[in-house]
Amino acid sequence: MTFYVAREGSKLWRRVWMETSMELQLLAEKWKLILAGLVFQYIHGLAARGVHYLHRPGPTLQDLGFFLLPELGQQRAYISETLFTFLFISFILWTFHPFIFQSKKFYTVILWCRVLAFLVASQALRIITFYSTQLPGPNYHCREGSKLARLPHPDSILEVLLINFPHGVIYGCGDLIFSSHMIFTLVFVITYQKYGTKRCIKQIAWLIAVTLSFLIIASRKHYTVDVVVAWYTVSLVIFFVDKKLPEMPDRTSGMSPSLLPMSTKDGKSKEENHKLINGNSVDSTDWRQRAQANGKLLEDGNTVHTDSPMNGS
Repeated sequence: MTFYVAREGSKLWRRVWMETSMELQLLAEKWKLILAGLVFQYIHGLAARGVHYLHRPGPTLQDLGFFLLPELGQQRAYISETLFTFLFISFILWTFHPFIFQSKKFYTVILWCRVLAFLVASQALRIITFYSTQLPGPNYHCREGSKLARLPHPDSILEVLLINFPHGVIYGCGDLIFSSHMIFTLVFVITYQKYGTKRCIKQIAWLIAVTLSFLIIASRKHYTVDVVVAWYTVSLVIFFVDKKLPEMPDRTSGMSPSLLPMSTKDGKSKEENHKLINGNSVDSTDWRQRAQANGKLLEDGNTVHTDSPMNGS
């Protein structure tokens, strides 16, 4: 039993090490894209902080969702945040599962390049939208009489650049159309829908997205229009951006993507490196040319000569 545990543990560490080495090579190629996406997350937060200075509280607008959904109140406002945090953390952990599990359908670095591209495009549209028109925030801290509804003019540019994180992010006002929570939710859910493998988890993810939409409205954090616009805008953004990006290599197909840096020194070919990446031992004697003739799989380079029927005979 001890030997079995030690052997499996050794395999796991070998797999993690090989996967880490491969991902680091990819990161060396794609680090500029990853960094640009992360920097834009700060820019998005800075823009949301800036519009708070322009926010002017007023009467809550007439909203169909507010009329249909009972108000959760300030005491239960944490429910939507808890559900969103669960989805956020679960998605991040899933993107790193190829480091541990053998089912390697994607490369983590390449997946995050796509995810950040979706987020940046959606957030850029969001910034344009909420700066175009400032609506009175429906959230409790954005209403008339709240000290947080209006921000005093900053004393220095540093006060703006620091965004008062995390308090300034949680208690922001004015960045309404469209919901930032729904941007992250839909990007994560649609990404898992395409690259995930568990059907039940896909169904649960969509259920969480719908539930979160209702909870955001019931918590009065956004108007219904903020959530509705997010649903079709983010979906369309992902559709069009995904068309422009090269298709992600499917690791289960056994093909080595041309965009991956493959070392060919020491006599190792691309196929050998790919076997190493997937945690398989490499044995040159196992390399066989396979040809398919008349639906039969042939090995060792054998050829089959068949007589094609002619003239119906």
